Amino acid sequence: MNEDRILIIDDEEAILRVLSLSLKSDGYDVMTAMTGKEGIDVFEREKPALVLTDLKMPGIDGLEVLRRIKSINPDSEIIVITGHGDMDSAIESLRFGASDFINKPVRDEALSIAITRAREKIKIRRQLAAYTTDLENMCQMAIGEVKRKSDFQDKLIKSSNDGIVATDEKGEIIIYNPAAEEIFGHARIDVVRKMTFDDLYPADIAAEFQQGFRRKRDKKGWGWKEITIISKAGTGVPTRFSGTLLSEGDTVIGSVGFFQDLREIKRLQQELVNSERMAAIGQTTARLAHYIKNILTGLKGGTYIVNIGLDKGDNDKLKTGWDMVQRNVRRVSSLVADLLSYSKEREPQYVICSPNDIAEDVCELTEMEAGKHQVHIIRKFNPSIADVSMDSDVVHRVLLNLVSNAVDACVYDMNMEKRHHVTVATDLEDEEGMIRYEVSDNGCGMTDDVKRKLFTAFFSTKGGKGTGLGLLVVQKLVNEHGGTIHVASESDQGSTFTIRLPFRKSV
Repeated sequence: MNEDRILIIDDEEAILRVLSLSLKSDGYDVMTAMTGKEGIDVFEREKPALVLTDLKMPGIDGLEVLRRIKSINPDSEIIVITGHGDMDSAIESLRFGASDFINKPVRDEALSIAITRAREKIKIRRQLAAYTTDLENMCQMAIGEVKRKSDFQDKLIKSSNDGIVATDEKGEIIIYNPAAEEIFGHARIDVVRKMTFDDLYPADIAAEFQQGFRRKRDKKGWGWKEITIISKAGTGVPTRFSGTLLSEGDTVIGSVGFFQDLREIKRLQQELVNSERMAAIGQTTARLAHYIKNILTGLKGGTYIVNIGLDKGDNDKLKTGWDMVQRNVRRVSSLVADLLSYSKEREPQYVICSPNDIAEDVCELTEMEAGKHQVHIIRKFNPSIADVSMDSDVVHRVLLNLVSNAVDACVYDMNMEKRHHVTVATDLEDEEGMIRYEVSDNGCGMTDDVKRKLFTAFFSTKGGKGTGLGLLVVQKLVNEHGGTIHVASESDQGSTFTIRLPFRKSV
């Protein structure tokens, strides 16, 4: 609407003419009507911004004109012209939305002030409308941006390969993405707003979250760790988990947990293990065949010499041949025992035993063979060690293997000036609940390369005399007993094997 266009409605022609001339002289575009009906018709057709109307008119009076014009355009400004003694009607007109009223006779100054006020109202209303429009547009843009970010985050969460579970401050689950459905097996519709993390998480993880909520701390979150989720179907799902509490200032407002499904990784790892196992089986078979072939060669050589001795009645050859047969039978026996020990899982069998007596028995068994090669066995047993509960068979087998190796290390040492010896020591680490055994020698020692390969299957520095399984069996037996094994060695100086085995108090 053009605020310079004014409609004047009055049934007095003289007033109509005077006002029209006055306003036109002020630059307004003026329209006139002598009745209320005519005035309404002109308003509908010309749509002026301002209307001046007399109150007292035949037919449709000024108040009715006011109501109808306001119903047509509420933003139009209407100034009521009234005579003296008609103040009540003038005030009534203000209630119906008139912007102002002026009395007859109309003075130019009063008319100018009323029109100026009406124009200011129109201007302010337009500015307000413009501001409102701008504000609405800005709000719409802000809402659109928030929605765009919300949609982006929603798609990000839904498309994540990690399971994401978020809760509110009460622990009630509010976000549960498709990857979480795959891991937990519960449908989203059964979880969101219907479960808490207590219903979904493993008990230990749920307890950590509960503690965090109570303390309102642990805002740094929980680092990645592997856990097992029990799915709705009751199957264990290996996952990597990380989580954190969500806070605003010092107020905890919720939590979020991330779960990486490890089933495919575990499957691939198992396939790799199976492949390596098959490769190891092939390698093992080849090496076993080679080792058994050497033993058979020894047996054939022994039986050949025995036969010669029988044919010629030569007792020396009989003894030599029989020693070869016995030695190779022992090698077969040792190989079978190592294979059985290495291939079979074994739980420790705790019995009451004396750690020192076991060490003494091993020393006695190996002392004769060591003596043949001028290797002295030294005993350093802690006499305060009483009877304890341990797997005596494991201890005996481990010590026998280590002492035999120590004797061999002395035998293979090329330094003939040494006085070779093997020391077997025992000690008690009561506070740790451990018995410590040390088997040391001053033999040939080991290079760094040999030490790196020491616990590798079928690795042996004894050539055809070793199975390459002895130390692997030792390591396996020590681990099964919950103990540790440590090796220190220096080339040409000797080696020390230290094993620590837990024990139970003898009752």
